Amino acid sequence: MRSEQEINDVIERYADTVCRLCTIYLKNYADTEDIFQTVFLKYALCSVAFESEEHRKAWIIRVTVNACKDLLKSFFHSRTVPLQQLPEMAVSMPSDHREVLDAVLSLPKKYKDVVYLHYYEGYTAPQISRILGKNVNTVYTLLTRSKQLLKEKLGGEEHV
Repeated sequence: MRSEQEINDVIERYADTVCRLCTIYLKNYADTEDIFQTVFLKYALCSVAFESEEHRKAWIIRVTVNACKDLLKSFFHSRTVPLQQLPEMAVSMPSDHREVLDAVLSLPKKYKDVVYLHYYEGYTAPQISRILGKNVNTVYTLLTRSKQLLKEKLGGEEHV
């Protein structure tokens, strides 16, 4: 375990970097605070002998990014429902919303996932690319193509 003085020095030096990275990934202050604590606790408990200050900085950045990704994954799984459960939940939906939902659920999986994450969960294309492990441009393409398919299924632009 590292000394209290060493930990305080590292926190003072890298607190802004960790906060900025967390904010970019998570866009949520409360989650940023959680990851901040996690990163510096891992630092305090790790036994890595750093070769240089650049090595220490790279380690802190990598731990921060990984912790953010882990949180996004767990948040995604705990805050969403499987697409198969949506029809059961949609019983009380107005019929036009139900029609749109049915059209979304009838899309091929590659389109259904991005449409659901973007329009129903509010994720941006870069966030979806991280969640699904796809290139951002691929996500944009899938969203464009799925929107066109939905226009065709719904018979125009009034729903989309």
